Amino acid sequence: MRVVVVGASGNIGTAILQALTDAPEIDSVVGVARRLPVRAAAPYDAAEWVSLDVGAETRDDAAEEALVDGLVRAFEGADCVIHLAWLLQPNHDRELLRRTNVDGTARVAAACVRAGVGHLVCASSWAAYSPVADTADLAPRDESWPTGGVPSSHYSVDKAAQERVLDELEAEHPDLVVARMRTALVFTASAGASIGRYFLGPWVPRGILRPGLLPLLPVPDGVRAQVVHAQDAAAAYLAVVRHRAGGGFNVTTDEVLLGRDLARILDHGRTLTVPTRAVRPLLHYAWRARVSAADAGWLDMATALPVMDAGRIRRELGWEPRFDAATAVRELLGGMVERQGGASVPLRPHDTGHEGAPGRRPGLQGSASLGQGDGPVDRELLGIYLDDHLTGATGGVERIGRMARSYADTSIGPELTLLAAEIAAARDRLRTVIEELGLPTKPHRQALAWAAERAGRLKLNGRLLGASPLTVVLELELMRSAVAGQLALWQTMTELAGELGLPREDLAGMAERSRGFQSRLEDLHARVRGGALRT
Repeated sequence: MRVVVVGASGNIGTAILQALTDAPEIDSVVGVARRLPVRAAAPYDAAEWVSLDVGAETRDDAAEEALVDGLVRAFEGADCVIHLAWLLQPNHDRELLRRTNVDGTARVAAACVRAGVGHLVCASSWAAYSPVADTADLAPRDESWPTGGVPSSHYSVDKAAQERVLDELEAEHPDLVVARMRTALVFTASAGASIGRYFLGPWVPRGILRPGLLPLLPVPDGVRAQVVHAQDAAAAYLAVVRHRAGGGFNVTTDEVLLGRDLARILDHGRTLTVPTRAVRPLLHYAWRARVSAADAGWLDMATALPVMDAGRIRRELGWEPRFDAATAVRELLGGMVERQGGASVPLRPHDTGHEGAPGRRPGLQGSASLGQGDGPVDRELLGIYLDDHLTGATGGVERIGRMARSYADTSIGPELTLLAAEIAAARDRLRTVIEELGLPTKPHRQALAWAAERAGRLKLNGRLLGASPLTVVLELELMRSAVAGQLALWQTMTELAGELGLPREDLAGMAERSRGFQSRLEDLHARVRGGALRT
């Protein structure tokens, strides 16, 4: 059996890769991720890898078609696709989140249909369910409970919208088996660093989570939680894949954790109940000020969503959790305190800020994080690299623009004019990439490059270049060297696209344009070099 896992480098994805690797009936696994993990590390070493961003912004229908085509190629020959890709941060950017979470699901669904995949297993959530009328209502609900979401939670709204995408898919393609995995909160020690980033942010000290440290635990009234260990969640996915099962599946332990249970896990059992209506504004404004990574919608879900009944997956597929809720929570708390992580960008243990913090871009790390070929991209080095290329590109644009004006009345003038405009557009695209990554530029360096190019037009005797027939040959050779450097730049950025959250197809297209510039400059050089050295 061949299985493709979209979003295979995160918390659940990593656990699922391990479960698939250990299953004898799984012949091959393909991992699809925006930012590739360290492929030499387990369990990532057991999969083939494809770098694709299901939430990439597409500017037109052709780009949208190319993105889905990339997914189709990754899905070809697959018996099952497991779709996990989801963004929790940056949760101030609703357009980005919805494009990844909802539009990304629609793209995966379309690719499954076109690739002839027979089974789609999609990561839904307990958050997709509609609220209960009474917050004190702890009666378990099965999979028939409505999936309307909690309107004040962006996470819940997107999960409910994802369910509508799957409804339409099933209605239009009844031959495609669709499973919806409505898991509780998924905890494990190796997700400690990432969950701390996503929900606590950089300002909350992790040490306060050590058992016995807090004298009592403040708990908003009405809060309850259900959890499942990542290994048990992965086992549930594997059971659904094995049985080619469809429909909704609640995946959780039986325990419902209330405030007193959470306090007991923290080793003292003492709680202080605080009114939710008093806590919510504080959480909201802390999120607005970017002090807290989690928004108030998570509190709304914790007090409004129903308790799930996981009876169906137990009865029909024989799934049973091996870890109880308390064990899963203790593991997570230990992982958060110790900042435990894994060998993928989402699970990185070393980053203290949460994804989406101002001035940061997913996949970029601090200056001390350069690896040996598989580590995260070094933010400082990348900034220097791109700024150096921008400086060189500025000089190149100035040079070819002057050439187009100087040789406008010659046989090569029209082609030079076209090249000048296109090379300038490529320079502008580089500047846009730098802005998208939130990296600094040094405008004075570009100004110096502009001035240096103008000064370079003078010979030592003060005469302008251009009087000699040899000048055009030399200038074309300089431009050929410049676009060769430009080609290398775009090839490098294409390779890093998945880690940086940039559209790979767009960057690969820029590389092809640079290759085209080279070819056209070579043609111009061939047209003028023969006579340049003759009397």
